[in-house]
Amino acid sequence: MHSTHHHVAVSPYKSSASRLTIFAHVFGILAFALMLVWLLHHRGGIEYDSYNAVRVFNVHPFLMFCGFIFLSGEAMMVYKTVQATHMVQKVVHMILQLLAFVLAVVGLCAVFKYHDMTNIEDVYSLHSWIGIAAVSLFVLQWLAGLITFMFRQPELTRQSLLPWHICGGRTLLYMSVVAALTGLLEKATFIGLRSNREARLVNFLGLSILLFGIFVDLSVALARYV
Repeated sequence: MHSTHHHVAVSPYKSSASRLTIFAHVFGILAFALMLVWLLHHRGGIEYDSYNAVRVFNVHPFLMFCGFIFLSGEAMMVYKTVQATHMVQKVVHMILQLLAFVLAVVGLCAVFKYHDMTNIEDVYSLHSWIGIAAVSLFVLQWLAGLITFMFRQPELTRQSLLPWHICGGRTLLYMSVVAALTGLLEKATFIGLRSNREARLVNFLGLSILLFGIFVDLSVALARYV
């Protein structure tokens, strides 16, 4: 009787969170498409091993959103989107986060390579500070989650650390989104975008990234607290 009552109590927020993940996917896919249009049509393409510095740079925004932010968001929504046992959900969550980190490292290498090719100073802007901090803290978050939730630990320890793990993940998501938005602003300023088609495209790209982050976070917040 108790378990039936519990099921009825939690079903409203589960369906709300599921609907929110739909909105998150819509804006995530939209941002993915806008990013490709921007980089391929307006910025000359994406190629890490190119002799063209611009094409090398373009690897950075592509992987930092389509790899790092998008996959991290997907990992956070796994508990709503993957219909499987809790252990399977945890494994998928960890794998997606690890893949996001690997792609982020490649994206960071791309921008450092671009700076070397163009003799630009490294890590001088607010965007770079936030981005480096987000990736560095992401490593600590992933390792802490691996040790706490994938290995045998006292249940009390897991329960006490779970709220911190969730808050840490949500904080890192917003740090990543802020890094992306400041990066878009920095790039638009650097190349002198004004009121034209490319400038509007970049603005819509930034809004899509922001809304993706918001709906991912809302799906997590509802699932945990409502």
